[in-house]
Amino acid sequence: MAKAKPVKYIFVLGGVISGLGKGIAAASIGYLLKSAGLKVTILKLDPYLNVDPGTMNPYQHGEVFVLDDGSETDLDLGHYERFIDVDMGKINNTTTGQVYSTVLEKERRGDYLGATIQVIPHITDEIISRIKAINKPKKFDVVICEVGGTVGDIESLPFMEAIRQLSLEVGYHNHTIMHVTLVPYIQASEELKTKPTQHSVMKLREIGLSPDMILCRTDHRLTKDVRNKIGLFGNLNPDHVIEGSEVKSIYEVPLTLYNQNVSKIIMDRLQLPGKAEISYLKTFIKKFKEPLHNVNIAMCGKYTELPDAYKSVLESFIHSGVENNARVNVHWVSTEKIKNDSDAEKAFNNMDGILLLPGFGSRGSEGKITSCKYARENNIPFLGICLGLQCAVIEFARNVCGLKGANSTEFNKKTPYPVIDLMESQKAIKAKGGTMRLGAYKCNIKKGTKAFSAYRRKTISERHRHRWEVNNRFRDRLTKKGLIISGENSDLNLVEIVELEGHPWYVAGQFHPELKSRVSKAHPLFREFIKASVKHLNKKKK
Repeated sequence: MAKAKPVKYIFVLGGVISGLGKGIAAASIGYLLKSAGLKVTILKLDPYLNVDPGTMNPYQHGEVFVLDDGSETDLDLGHYERFIDVDMGKINNTTTGQVYSTVLEKERRGDYLGATIQVIPHITDEIISRIKAINKPKKFDVVICEVGGTVGDIESLPFMEAIRQLSLEVGYHNHTIMHVTLVPYIQASEELKTKPTQHSVMKLREIGLSPDMILCRTDHRLTKDVRNKIGLFGNLNPDHVIEGSEVKSIYEVPLTLYNQNVSKIIMDRLQLPGKAEISYLKTFIKKFKEPLHNVNIAMCGKYTELPDAYKSVLESFIHSGVENNARVNVHWVSTEKIKNDSDAEKAFNNMDGILLLPGFGSRGSEGKITSCKYARENNIPFLGICLGLQCAVIEFARNVCGLKGANSTEFNKKTPYPVIDLMESQKAIKAKGGTMRLGAYKCNIKKGTKAFSAYRRKTISERHRHRWEVNNRFRDRLTKKGLIISGENSDLNLVEIVELEGHPWYVAGQFHPELKSRVSKAHPLFREFIKASVKHLNKKKK
């Protein structure tokens, strides 16, 4: 029997400052290796003590990315899925909180037989076991591990030690390390400064790790002298000093890395077969940079000053824009500022489409409802996501069904017409973390609807993150007045998709379609929404 090929590990670490794009780097490497015919997965190691980001403030953490299995994870997992087109699970995101919880649970059970529990070996062993567990049984040729934060952070030290131990265990040709650093440009002296990178590498060495590649984030081109200097102090070939300059789209990053032989460097080191294929991505980028149309889309929500809170929506616009030969120009609209129809007219008069964003809480809710009204009455293409569906139903109930004061019990517990109500399964729940209706659920699509024309399937699966739902007591009143329930979960008797007959495109889903859009295939609802917005634009021009 032939000996099984060893698993290859790629560790993506960061230095100097956070936010340098380690997640994009990891996803880009994953894209290149997968295009070479390799099976790839990616793991995010997060040093924070939270069990998951589910209860974290978007202002601190950005978007919570929900997976099929209901896991609430870091937004980087969205990049991983979008780039390598692989559905991930809970096992793809490990936090310090999870690690310590598991170790302490084992200690209470007596698994350690009375031993004194220490960071080394118990915490590091648990981290190593989680890295290995992602490939049991073996399904992947390559496992990419991104560590959040920066080298030298006290929180990340156990992860670094675990990587050091695992690197020794698997051997030279079975692991490689990419270190992402900042090379700032000092305007006063008109020169790039390598000292931050040097210090970051020095800190990495103190931990017992050495980079095999250094990805330098910079606003200026790296000269030969700068590459040589970084290579000298980093103890590596200057050709392994990679320039990570700013690009118009994150989907250019794999091309940038490919053009600097990153995939070849990695594959040679790890003794992997094949060659990266980038023709599709080249075509994608060309369409992105040279669109035939420019559409203006209003993004309506409450975290409008924080784009990372809606990262997946923004990326979905890129995917769907390319498929429609259109550039999507996003206009952020804070619904707190929409007090009446006049405010809505000012906000949406020049828009080709309106997207109502997901969220929680009553802040800006009346502005969201007014936004739905404007889209419905003025035949502007509309897409509602999660709370967006709920607000669309409230607006329809008030202004079409005549149910004055209709509302969600989330916004007004004493509403006379609770057309949106807390799910029955949620009423006894007190804990906030991981208790919502989370993950993938099936939805049956009604034939002859806009939803069916988009999906072209009778049954779909979409990811959810909510506690409130359409109140079935009001279904008949809503549908008799023309609201179409085009998608529902028959098992749970839940409304999943609503739309309007006779409107160019007015569709809302209780789920989050943005979480399943990929660079290789735009999500059907986003694709058709942008298609309708292009039609609206062309109609205005005539």
